[in-house]
Amino acid sequence: MVATFVSELGKKLAERWVTLLVLPGALYLAVLTTARVLGHGHALDLTRLAPWLTATAASPAVGSVGGQVVLAAGVLGAAAALGVLAQAAGTALERVALAVSWQDLPLPLRRPVDRWVGSRRDRWRAAAQRWDHLRSQDVAAAAAGTRNDPAPRQDALRAMQRVAVERPARPTWSGDRLHGVAVRLERDLGVDVARCWPPLWLLLPEDVRAELTAVRANLARAAALGGWAVLYAPLAYWWWPALPVAVVMALVSWRRIRAATEIWAQMLEAACRLHLRELAERLGVDISGTPVEIGQEVTRLLEGTPPRPPF
Repeated sequence: MVATFVSELGKKLAERWVTLLVLPGALYLAVLTTARVLGHGHALDLTRLAPWLTATAASPAVGSVGGQVVLAAGVLGAAAALGVLAQAAGTALERVALAVSWQDLPLPLRRPVDRWVGSRRDRWRAAAQRWDHLRSQDVAAAAAGTRNDPAPRQDALRAMQRVAVERPARPTWSGDRLHGVAVRLERDLGVDVARCWPPLWLLLPEDVRAELTAVRANLARAAALGGWAVLYAPLAYWWWPALPVAVVMALVSWRRIRAATEIWAQMLEAACRLHLRELAERLGVDISGTPVEIGQEVTRLLEGTPPRPPF
């Protein structure tokens, strides 16, 4: 039984290793070879690859069985290394997209980012004021027995949400989308999601955790695609078609990161709202109060007792 489990686990890991690292890395090596062979002068003349491949295959270093084994091992190793590098670049890109710890940037970088956040707040405030004004008009019209066209109010709401769901506090849309979850949960339920999420995760049903893990993995894969775009961009120095390829990959990555962040934020908020009462019961909180009172008490218990001063 144990041997079977280990064998199946090894197969799964090998499949993921090949899919996530080796195949994209091998494709990158193929594009790199094409870039070096064709160059800018014959960028789209793929027929020039055939003579180069024939000459390479006929060389003594590759013609022997030992040479082919060494070449295959080198290609696999290089492809895997490139895959790891792309994953690392994707992780860095994800941190940028989610604006993780952006307030810890050095002061020379913080100033322009602060100005950008302020600009986003101004645009959001203007759209929010227009939406609130139109909503007030709709309420007044309903009280008078009439009904206004909802399209202008919906357009104002979409304009506001294109900037951020809640008042912007980070320099990116994706970062503000996750920040908006924390703002809404604290406002509606009195919950500090950063403190409540780890113990809440332990209480979630297995199927819910699997769904959340899959959504989070989609976000990581979207960011990894951006990491490959970063690696493809320098190939344009030798082969200009690499530049539009990198641009398309970057745009697709950007769209996928936004879509995955939206789904992740919705799932995160839904899990907190649906299972907070269960967490409160496990912590011994009286659940007869209002949702805000329950959430505040859960947060207080999870914060723990502050340390006593040493005097």
